[in-house]
This record gives sequence, structure tokens and C-alpha cells, in this order.
Amino acid sequence: MIKKEINLKKTSVAWMPEIPANWDLKRGKFLFKSRKVINDKMQCSDRLGLTLNGVIDRFEGDGVGLNPNDFRTYQIFNENDLVFKLIDLENKNTSRVGFVHKRGIMSSAYIRVVNNSNVNMRYFYYQYFNLYQRFIFNMIGQGVRATMSPSDLLNISVAIPPLEVQNSIVEYLDKKNNEIEKFIRNKERLIELLEEEKQSVIRKGVTKGLNAKNSFKEIGIDWVGEIPENWNIKKLKFCSNIIYGISPHENTYNDKGVGSVLVNGPVEYSDEYFGYTRELKWTTDPKKFAPKDALLFCLRGSTTGRLNICHADVSIGRGVAAIISKTNQDFMVYAIKALVDFISDSFKGSTFPSVTSEDLNNYLIPLPTTMEEEIEIVKFLNEETKIFDVAISKAQKEISSIKEYREALITDLVTGKRSIKQLQAS
Repeated sequence: MIKKEINLKKTSVAWMPEIPANWDLKRGKFLFKSRKVINDKMQCSDRLGLTLNGVIDRFEGDGVGLNPNDFRTYQIFNENDLVFKLIDLENKNTSRVGFVHKRGIMSSAYIRVVNNSNVNMRYFYYQYFNLYQRFIFNMIGQGVRATMSPSDLLNISVAIPPLEVQNSIVEYLDKKNNEIEKFIRNKERLIELLEEEKQSVIRKGVTKGLNAKNSFKEIGIDWVGEIPENWNIKKLKFCSNIIYGISPHENTYNDKGVGSVLVNGPVEYSDEYFGYTRELKWTTDPKKFAPKDALLFCLRGSTTGRLNICHADVSIGRGVAAIISKTNQDFMVYAIKALVDFISDSFKGSTFPSVTSEDLNNYLIPLPTTMEEEIEIVKFLNEETKIFDVAISKAQKEISSIKEYREALITDLVTGKRSIKQLQAS
């Protein structure tokens, strides 16, 4: 079957160079208005939140976003409005656009675009969401302008298909998006199960060993349970050297350049990462260097308990400890992974979670009596965890692929590059 080509016309918009000939192209201000109605008299009590998963209902203690003391500073949104968070535009990994599903209140820092009953607002949600996916807002607001105002937003040109086309695009994208979200949820759950099973294998390996004929003894440590009778249990400070970082101070700097255990540069990272970026210059104090192959342990903040491997000598900040085993370093890495997995629940829900140097020093670690047994366990765990890592990587790639497909699908439809009939015929 020969697909009918779409008759296109050129535009002056860099990210949308062509649209169908029967579509209009206008600045948003000719379709929409931005209105801010402050909740100063507590006219509305239903809280909403803008997240990477869209606009959601908020509840006290739900752990999503900030919880101000007074919601009188919030603004009121109505059903079918659009909401935009166009601040801190240098950050590409945050929510930007949402479709409001019910009347509720959200931050006064957000931009509200009010419902226009003459168009399908969900179509324009998809079009603005596509700009977010393609980082168009970030490009427009980059440099000295780390934010966009309502007038900046509504000066952006939007493609306007006939209303019946808007409706059909929304119907198609809503259906496809639901299918994609279900696929992603299933894959994310699979990853969770694989991670749980992987951690179970690690914990069993570093606490029970590989000899099925071992006799065991109870040592009274929850995360360990029983260990082989010939094993020992030691505080971390007695079976490893622990280096604690320092606060950056210009008197400790020299001219060797910038190093960091938290950002790309002198240190490369494993799949796990700390998630924030504090840079420190190289210190002249050798006691504050994390040597190559040391295990890095995050001591405070939202990333408490995160682990990483140091792939170069580097200075470290006070929020990080470097652990160097006096026995087999790889065995120690697995043992602390198992420990952190068990104690991580104690970090959740804390305003500012942390592990003190006393905590870390006194964590109890089970140890085989010989280096040979440690090496044997490490070899086994390397082989077993690789199986899980391959399966997890495959699921993550499938999630990335389906997200790329969704982005391309939305782009094609909201710009008229492809029609629904073409997609259905392909």
C-alpha cells in the first residue's frame, strides 16, 4: 500500500521547520492566558504536585516535594489547566509540564495557563511536553536567564491543527501512553525484583559462605544472622582503614587542579552514583586522599549509604569516607553492600539522614578465616551478580527504548510529520 504523503509548509520555527499545510502556527498568547489566583483565603484545600509522572494528588506526609507551613501563598489551578515549572532551567532532570486533572493548589512559583474551551488542552499539553522532552525550554532560558516568565512561555509558537485532528491525536496518544506506562511499570518492577534477588545472593555469600556442610553459630546481628563457626566478626575499623574527608578550605588547596569524588573528572564511576555535585580541589594533606580502588561511602544527605569505587587517587569531602580493606578489598565491597542494603531503611524519611564516623567505625563485618575463602566467595559472587546485571541492563535498555519511541511518536504527531492513519497503516 502506498502511503499518502502529507502536504507540508515551511515555518520559521527552528525546532518545527514544517507543519501540515492546513494547520495554523501562532504564538501561544493568541490562544492562552496565564492567570494567577492566590489561595489567600484558603478557598481550596486539595493539594496537587507536579512530578516527572505528571500532576498528582498530594497528601500530608507523602514525601513528595516540600511541605510549607502556610498554603495561603499557593495558587489555585482548575481542571484542564496547564502547569509549567520554568525555573532553574539549567537543570534538565526535573519536571516542567503538567496537565491538571482536578481543581487544586500548587506552588505560586509555577506558571498557570488557563483552559481554553475552544481547543483540546490535552493536545497542547502533549505539544508543550514535547518541547520539554527536547529541552527547548532549557535552550530558550539558558545563560543569564535561568527562568522563563509567562510572557516568555506564551511567545513560543505552537502548531494548531483542526479541532477534530487535535481530538484524534489526543485519543491515540492517551491510549499509547497508557500502554507504554504499563510496560515501563512492569519493567521497573522486574528490575526491583532482580535487585532484591541479587542482594539476597550477595548477603548469603558474605554471611554464610559457599560450603553447604558448614556448621553455623548465631552472633546476634540482624543483618548477618548465623555465620560459619570458623568465621570471625569484626568492627569495620579493625578490618579496614577508613579515611574521612574534610571541608574544602583554601588553605588546603594547591595548584594541581580540581578533583572530585562526586562528579566526572579524575574519578570514573560504577553504575551507582552519589547524585549530587560537590567539587573539591586536591588537598595537600595525604591523609585525605582516597586511593584508587577504595570503596567510597556517602555519609550524609539524601544519598546516605550510596557506594562507589574510586578509580583514581582523589581528595574527598567531609560527606564521604573511603574504605580500604585489610583483607580482600572485593570481599569487603560485597560485605558493605549487604550491610547498607539492610540498614538503608533507617535512612528513609529522615529530614537529613547521616551515618556518623562512630557508626561506620563500629559496623560489624563477618570475615572468613582465610584470604583464599574470601577470594573464592568473590569469584562466585562476581559470576552470579553478572547474570543479574545483564538482565537488569536489558530491562533498563528496554525502558530507554520505549521512552525514545514515545518521544518520537509525540514529536511526529504534534508537529504533523506523520498522521494517525500513517501510523496505523505502518
